[in-house]
Amino acid sequence: MAIPSRLTGSGIPAGAATQLCGDTANTLTAAGTTNADALRLNAIHNRVTTTASGTGVLLPPIEPGAEVTVMNSGANALLVYPGTTGAQINALTATTGGFSVAAGGRARFVAYAPTVWGAILSA
Repeated sequence: MAIPSRLTGSGIPAGAATQLCGDTANTLTAAGTTNADALRLNAIHNRVTTTASGTGVLLPPIEPGAEVTVMNSGANALLVYPGTTGAQINALTATTGGFSVAAGGRARFVAYAPTVWGAILSA
């Protein structure tokens, strides 16, 4: 895995290093109780620190080959919804099926196809 400071130290511009390594969002607050009002994630690596019961986040629009990580540092389970109409996570209901990440849990979401996110859940 590349480290941004090593890339910039070798002459790669900071913006390119961020694109190669992925940007981060920290201290996010989950919102809403459905895919229609969940918090939209805009970074590659996301840490959600506040999770009221039943709240969630929405993955970015799906692009095959993309990967997004979500860390739930909140007190309750976090629901993660696909960010594209008609897309699904694993075998959950398309568009509205929320993938649950337990408090203290982490998950990596890999876009395998234009409508399929695969979730890899950590312990």
